Formats: sequence, C-alpha cells, structure tokens
Amino acid sequence: MTLASAIPVRCRGCSTDIAPGLLACPGCGSLVHADALKELSARASRAAADGDLTGALQAWRALLPMLPPASAQYAIVQERVRMLSRDVDAEPSPQPSRRWKWLAPLGPLGAAIWKFKVVLVALASKGQLLVLGLTKASTFFSMVLSFGMYWTVFGPRFALGLVGSIYVHEMGHVAALARYGIPASAPMFIPGVGAIVRMHQAPLTRVEDARVGLAGPAWGTAAAIVAYAIARATGSALWLAIAHTGAWLNLFNLLPVWQLDGSRAFAALTRAQRLTAAAVLGVAWALSHEGLLILLALVAAFRGWRADAPDEGDTMAFVSYVGLAVLLTILTVAASR
Repeated sequence: MTLASAIPVRCRGCSTDIAPGLLACPGCGSLVHADALKELSARASRAAADGDLTGALQAWRALLPMLPPASAQYAIVQERVRMLSRDVDAEPSPQPSRRWKWLAPLGPLGAAIWKFKVVLVALASKGQLLVLGLTKASTFFSMVLSFGMYWTVFGPRFALGLVGSIYVHEMGHVAALARYGIPASAPMFIPGVGAIVRMHQAPLTRVEDARVGLAGPAWGTAAAIVAYAIARATGSALWLAIAHTGAWLNLFNLLPVWQLDGSRAFAALTRAQRLTAAAVLGVAWALSHEGLLILLALVAAFRGWRADAPDEGDTMAFVSYVGLAVLLTILTVAASR
C-alpha cells in the first residue's frame, strides 16, 4: 500500500473523512470516484455511438470496481455489461464465401466450422497480436525460462515448437478476453507446467467464461493443424511431433475439471449437453483408441450427473467443445502415424 492510498480522502459534499478503500462517503453516500465514473461513462457512450461494442464493454467493466457492490448503480452497470456481452456475441461474423455456403444448413455446427476457419485465418493474418504478447517482459522472460528447461529434455528445435504451441493457445484466451473487454495479464509461462493468463476481472456470465475458455484450445488446434500441414508438406518428423504434442495438450485442456478450459465450457452446458458430449467422447475413444479420451468421457459423464448444470445451455459452446474434441482426436491419431 502506498502512502497516498493510506491517507483518508475528504468528501467534497459533506467534508467527511473517507477511509482508504471505501467507495462511498459514510456521511452523505456520494461516490468517491465520481469524476472517473463520469469519464468512463462518457467513454462508453462514445464507443457505443461509434459502433465499438468491445470498447463500450471495456469502459463499463472498468466502472464496476469503483462502485459499491450493493448499490443500485452497480446493478445497473452490471446489467449493461451483460447486455453488451450478448451484443458482442451477436455481432455478425464475416459472411462465408460461396464455396463455404454449404455450411449454412448445418446450423450451429456450420457456424462453429466457419468460426474455426476464421481462427486459422487469424493466425495467418493477425500476427500483430501474437507479436504484441512477446513485447511483455513477463511473457518473454518466462518463455525463455520454459524454453531452456524444455531444451535440456527435448532439444532446442522441439522445445521451440512446444513453447510456440503453448503461446498460441494462451494468446487465444487473450484475444477472447480483449473481445469481451475483460482486463487480463499477458501470458505467463510456468516451466514444466504450461502457461497462464490472469484475469483482473471475472466474466459476468457462464457464456463469456465458456467462450474465453474454448478460445485457447481453438487457437491451439489451429496451430497444431499448421504444424501438421508443414509436416506433411516437408516430411519432417520434428513438425509431426510438434503437431502431435500440441494436439494432445489441447485435448487434455478439454478435461471438464478444475480450472482447465473444458471445465469452463461445461459450466455453460445443460445436463443433456454434458452427457451428450460424454457419449461423443466415448465413441471417439472406441474409434481412435486414444487413451486420454477415456478420462475425458468419464469426467464429462460425472459432470453430467451433477446438479450444477444450468437449465438453459449455450449451444455454441456445446458444438465448439464437441467439434474441438473430435478434431483434436483426429489430429492426434493422424500425427501419431
């Protein structure tokens, strides 16, 4: 705590001393951060008027920590954030070209396939975002430490591919968090474990959390596909190993347990959707004999019988989860051969 933050603030309305940490004056109830709240509110309104839903969402989210959680203002802003979040989800995606029109009759499945195609394009066209993460000292130096550790075990070339795969996965989370205006840190690598992105504010809805959680495996899957394509084109066993490892790690992240990405997706699924996902995972195991799928199917079935499932599920999260699981299974099996 700095000295400035420890000094009481005097209310401009009633001259009452306001203790550090309070958000409202105990004397007259006026808000401590009134000026900042007005500025952020105006910024949100300007962004919304310009059609920048993400900018508006980011500004409204920034208001929440400055408002007393029990206040009417907090409830109003929270509801506005929820509405804007739904608007961001409903934003029209770029329309498929004619050769992709066959996806339209597939409904949510077709939309999921199209969105995954967009992720592949993003890896190729939005290199600026991937490079931006490397400019953060915490990301760069923790990545170097992880690279050094993996180098001693697997050699430099595979270590570089492994670290790159993990990085792309984490930047998928960063991109989704930025889309919803959720403040978060840059990726931080943990040698021997992987990497994490710390959210400075929790998602307000299960749907948001599911979208953010699945963005990592989606980007990671795209990176594994790129590695597999290079392996097939060059005959490189190294690229094949990178593709297999990347696919397996992203499949592992779909485990619906603890803080893994699959658990965040399952929080937005109904019991029927969870049990259906478990059945698909079981069929995928029977066809592929990939042992990891047994664990995924069992945990998914267990989550399906729990009482924490919502009454109304997120169809896109369900289709994305199942689609990623099937695609990663195919990729894992193909790369292992």
